[in-house]
Amino acid sequence: MLVVDPDEAFGQVLQPLLGSDYLLLQESSISEAIAGFSAAVPDAILLNLDAAGQEQNTSLLRAANERNAPLPVIAYSWEPVGPKVLNAFREGAFDTISQPLDVQQMRFALDRACRRSALARELAETRQLLGTTRVEGLLGNSKSMERVSEVARKVAEVFTTVLITGESGTGKGMIAQAIHRLSPRAEKPFVAFSACNFPESLIEDELFGHEKGAFTGATQVRRGRFEEANGGTIFIDEIGDLALPLQAKLLRALQERTVERLGSNVARPVDVRVICATNRNLEKMVEEGTFREDLYFRISVVKIQMPSLRERKEDIPLLAEHFLRTFAKAHKKAARTFTPGYLSALSRHPWPGNVRELQNIVERSVVLANGNEYLGVSDLPEELRDLTIADENVRVGSFHEAVQAFKKELVRSALRMHDGNRLKAAVELGISRCYLHRLLNQFNLAEEEAAQQELEEDDAPIVPEFKETQPERHRMTIRIA
Repeated sequence: MLVVDPDEAFGQVLQPLLGSDYLLLQESSISEAIAGFSAAVPDAILLNLDAAGQEQNTSLLRAANERNAPLPVIAYSWEPVGPKVLNAFREGAFDTISQPLDVQQMRFALDRACRRSALARELAETRQLLGTTRVEGLLGNSKSMERVSEVARKVAEVFTTVLITGESGTGKGMIAQAIHRLSPRAEKPFVAFSACNFPESLIEDELFGHEKGAFTGATQVRRGRFEEANGGTIFIDEIGDLALPLQAKLLRALQERTVERLGSNVARPVDVRVICATNRNLEKMVEEGTFREDLYFRISVVKIQMPSLRERKEDIPLLAEHFLRTFAKAHKKAARTFTPGYLSALSRHPWPGNVRELQNIVERSVVLANGNEYLGVSDLPEELRDLTIADENVRVGSFHEAVQAFKKELVRSALRMHDGNRLKAAVELGISRCYLHRLLNQFNLAEEEAAQQELEEDDAPIVPEFKETQPERHRMTIRIA
């Protein structure tokens, strides 16, 4: 434990009171403390808020929280409620304790801080390990996202067109940017263009540019998106919305690697990697004659299908935690984690808007939260509040515990959906039956399932033996639920 307090006697008195389970290292100033935990990482920091100004305390709190594995800071002050304490919470203090210090309370806070610190390090190490095989910017541990990451990494190394398909809000633009970042063209421009954002009459000008005097109002030469992306990547979103005449001009640009500005007959060479995306069924459009078959084959050399969020619900806790951290920092809010009820509601929502909808819901919750450390059911939009069945009074101590609660609820829901059929439940969750069996044992759901089956049996004689054991089963069911 790193103690930040100018009074050397404080650490000398506190060390024997806490016992041999803790080793206290003390620094007298904020600057020395920051340098100290940058060199040797402690499990937690004890900060005397009264010993320095608010600006100095803020600098330490921010330095501790901006680490790859954030360090929990326990702040103590003679003012239990005041500007210093409130500011410490806003800047991410793990806990605050009022003086005179209670040793048992201090022990309890330190134990919780150590567990949080260990989990933060484990999460940072896992992220670093995943970073060697996953694509930066793509969050998710599901098998479907593993396949997307694998294809993206392979296709980034070569110069070929890519077609990304999937529902709106699944992150097609994110995968396009990830491919560009991983490619040899990463230092060159990445230019995005959405066909649905412009009227048909302006799309050609946007893509290929125009010469001075090409039309009324064309007072100067304008380069199009293809020329702006020269040497890099152009991302054409919603390509299914292009009209047939524009499809023909785009096909010519792709085949000949040249563009002609409006009002000019000069073919200008461009070196551009093309990535397209759509939420429409281009194969069906080809059959209907609304999309050129030759253009379809030209842009779909490699196809990447982005899964919907309801197809990878196991990624929801990771995505939600990422958005929570992002928006809490951006909006300077105290929210750090979720209650099981909040995650339970997220697991039951059908997510028609996919990841974009989840992002919006978490941001709304962060913005409208009442300064609490936890986001609960009351922070959800009204239409999601009735979807939870978890006990909202339960509070989690870490993101890891919240994820465990979410997994348990996800497994229980899959079993209920398929009337206890474990094979079908495993298929629904996208996991192996052996892994499902381990989860059942881990969460004691096997016993809960057996108890539920006995309660749902057809009318049968109630024998004394059942009466004697029923209270124990009843208590067990309530405790687990």
